[in-house]
Amino acid sequence: MKNFITKQGLEKLKKELEHLKTEKRQEIANALQKAKELGDLSENAEYTEAKEAQSFNEGRISEIEEMIKNAAPIEKTINNGGIVQIGSTIEIENGQISREYTIVGSEEADPVNGRISNESPLGIAFLGKKLNDEVEIETPGGKMRYKILKIK
Repeated sequence: MKNFITKQGLEKLKKELEHLKTEKRQEIANALQKAKELGDLSENAEYTEAKEAQSFNEGRISEIEEMIKNAAPIEKTINNGGIVQIGSTIEIENGQISREYTIVGSEEADPVNGRISNESPLGIAFLGKKLNDEVEIETPGGKMRYKILKIK
């Protein structure tokens, strides 16, 4: 499955991967060595904790490598005749409240900061729509109508 991601998001993942493979692995190796020096490993909490940290770190490395392998960078393109697509920033209105959202891949979603996933109900509803289109979305509080005011 393709993982839609901005170029900045991809660079952030690559930096995190590099950190985990170098600095974090070395930090964990040092902790394991210190724990081994304490003696009996069967009752050594420091050793157990370091092994768990190692397992978590290796799992995160695998997860990031998979995300990078399946990355589909979002390219800034000319706005296809005003059609909402992944990477578009839209201004929407619901009654008297207007908000701005950027549609991003699920790994970069941060709704509080105006970044909604292309897989979220809002993201799905807006993809493929045009300026002044209205969408209706079912929410826990009932149906909400939104009108697209701007597409960037």
